[in-house]
Amino acid sequence: MAAREQQLINEPERIRALSHPLRLRLLDILGEHGELTATQCAELTGESVASCSFHLRMLEKYGFIERAESRGREKPWRTVSRGGYATEIDPAVPGSVQATAELARLTFQQRAQGLWAAVERLGEEPPEWIEATRLMGGSFWATAQEAAEVADQIQELLGRFEERDDPALRPEGARRVRVMSTIHSEQPTPDA
Repeated sequence: MAAREQQLINEPERIRALSHPLRLRLLDILGEHGELTATQCAELTGESVASCSFHLRMLEKYGFIERAESRGREKPWRTVSRGGYATEIDPAVPGSVQATAELARLTFQQRAQGLWAAVERLGEEPPEWIEATRLMGGSFWATAQEAAEVADQIQELLGRFEERDDPALRPEGARRVRVMSTIHSEQPTPDA
């Protein structure tokens, strides 16, 4: 199966539109469930229907989601890009770097909260999920091109599991697994 294309975003106003915890959560759950109404989003997030409706409309305004086909009186939403979204920093576009940095901070904070919740419930997990839960880190010397190649290889590896968004293609016992990785350099030092 070919990898799904991520929608690249470099417009600061669109990047800033994502920089809200509920909007990020709504994109996550729409990606997981396919189509949801504002009421269903409220049930899954613990937020009010009014709050979910407002943030869903903001995501629609900036082109991240759209209305799906109505189901009777229900008016569900769905993501525009099934491959997800990625920011593309364009230093020539005023505000691009700052907007991306804010979105990165918020996204990392939200993913870290999920990690801590997973770690806190490890005592309730079966042994195989305790063993599968990992916090890994490392460092290496690389050029910018090599670092980008490592990031591409990680993305390619994760792409092996994309087809499992279809529940019929999930093996028994499969769970949604979150992976958080960063590729970033340290500030150069005079002796390096």
